[in-house]
Amino acid sequence: MTVSPTTSYPTSYLLDSNTCIRYMNGRAPNIRIHLSGTRPNQIFVCSIVKGEMFAGALRSVQPARSQERQRDFFSVFQSLPFDDACAEAYSRLRAHLTNAGTPLGGNDMLIAAIAIANGLTLVTHNTNEFSRVPSLLLEDWE
Repeated sequence: MTVSPTTSYPTSYLLDSNTCIRYMNGRAPNIRIHLSGTRPNQIFVCSIVKGEMFAGALRSVQPARSQERQRDFFSVFQSLPFDDACAEAYSRLRAHLTNAGTPLGGNDMLIAAIAIANGLTLVTHNTNEFSRVPSLLLEDWE
């Protein structure tokens, strides 16, 4: 399967939810080092990750405070939507993984499609799951 990016950002990254959570909780000093050593215009978040994070905040003990912290964190980075280019990447990815009998969870497939469609490296600690995605560039900053 070949999935070509429709847009390309040089040496740029899309943060997965687990990377954002670990950074915000202060539990992964290596993530902090990577983020501080990378220009903010090279780091992206996406609407799917934001949705996952906001849902988690609503289940927390202090939902308003959690969401405020998340919005402050996200405000530094450009947010990418799930657009038509992502829909095409998603369709090819889903068909390939389903035919191979190795599908990902729904949100993970959407996140992978956004990374592929935009030519970004996905930063995640969930490399076992995402490594099944052909042509997806991965880094684990932990």
